[in-house]
Amino acid sequence: MAVTEESHAGGIEVKVEPETRRFGLPSLRPMREPPLPARVREAIARQEDRSEQLIGWIQLAIVLTFALLYLITPKTSGPDAPFQPVPYILGTYLVLTLIRIVWSYRGRLPSWSLVFSSLFDIGLLMLLIWSFHLQYDQPPSFYLKAPTLLYVFIFIGLRALRFDPRFVLMTGLMGAVGWGLMILFVVASEDGEMMITRDYIEYMTANALLLGAEFDKIISILMVTTILSVALWRGRELLVRSVAEGIAAKELSRFFAPEVAKHIKGAKDTISAGEGQLRDAAVVFLDLRGFTPLVEQEPPARVMALLSEYQARVIPILQRHGGSIDKFLGDGVMASFGAAEPSSSYAADALRALQDVLIEAEAWQAERRAAGRAAPKVNGALTTGPVLFGAVGDDSRLEITVIGDAVNLSAKLEKHNKTSKTRALATSEAVSLARRQGYTGAAAIRDLRAETVEGVAEPMDLMVLAD
Repeated sequence: MAVTEESHAGGIEVKVEPETRRFGLPSLRPMREPPLPARVREAIARQEDRSEQLIGWIQLAIVLTFALLYLITPKTSGPDAPFQPVPYILGTYLVLTLIRIVWSYRGRLPSWSLVFSSLFDIGLLMLLIWSFHLQYDQPPSFYLKAPTLLYVFIFIGLRALRFDPRFVLMTGLMGAVGWGLMILFVVASEDGEMMITRDYIEYMTANALLLGAEFDKIISILMVTTILSVALWRGRELLVRSVAEGIAAKELSRFFAPEVAKHIKGAKDTISAGEGQLRDAAVVFLDLRGFTPLVEQEPPARVMALLSEYQARVIPILQRHGGSIDKFLGDGVMASFGAAEPSSSYAADALRALQDVLIEAEAWQAERRAAGRAAPKVNGALTTGPVLFGAVGDDSRLEITVIGDAVNLSAKLEKHNKTSKTRALATSEAVSLARRQGYTGAAAIRDLRAETVEGVAEPMDLMVLAD
């Protein structure tokens, strides 16, 4: 399924669309991928860059391993051999591998360099195998028995680390063509016709050429290449989807609190409207006093800058104390503690967060006044109680939210600050519960007994956290 997200004021809209499946084999042409945002393409390119760095280090490990084996193992040719190609081949490969590693860290490797690398790897391998008949002073058919041909599968496997079937196909085809040319060289040699045999025993025990056996090698190279390419073609689709969904999940966390995003990503089943969990939680409401008149007086750019500045100061404080940002209501901010994730100190955390927000708000106001800019007050309210954490909406649009009396009461208390001429209020039950949960700092500066709050039937005992 293809998932798209669409943000809105109260959360994020998730739309599920049918996925279009594509069948076919990859080609050497650039892979046709679905249109992707630039940031997704760049993320995939960074993954490919890291793959090329990994390939370079593995190549270095391979060449050093073979160099060590060459040094410590007995030589199969005598000291009077006319030609010793292995040290030169390994030395050349080592130098080019080091250049490749440095290049991969200094910048993005261009496609032509990857093509050249594959061509050079296979070409160098075939040159090494071809030189064996000179080293051992044997007819050309001698090198066709060399097990060194198996190294071609190492180079094919290396290209698979990039998750791009084009380069695997290219390397495999180069290996098959290279071995085909090696066979042609044997056939075209002076004794080529005499070397061809149909006797398998003669082929195995003498410098004879069995064409069927050599074609088997080419077919094996092509089959392995095809299988790996198909696997990588499927893997490439998964890589693109994974990167796209990873970026979407990262963007999702900007619309939701991290705890909510974690809940969505970790859900065992598809989240549906009407599902929820009842939890004891604390709710904090924040609001800018006098923001509406300010909107009418100030230019839009200044209003949005003020709002962004205010949110940038208070949101990190709420999150640092474990709060989940549930909603942005214009200049209002609603945060819950213990709703998205159960907590044994939700009330204490919420009270600490609100106290720190009030301190930060005073500093922010002072800075703005000193700069001659509008400096509205920040009001807040804190309540506790059972809340329902879950999804509301329908199949086309879902919103993860917190519902309950504690939410409604917190919003009403925040508005009551204007009536009581205070900056922050909390219910007596919330402050008492915070102390039982370990809060030891200064809390209320005075009590409001039997206070009448608009929209609440019964008088309430409140505590003033800031005037």
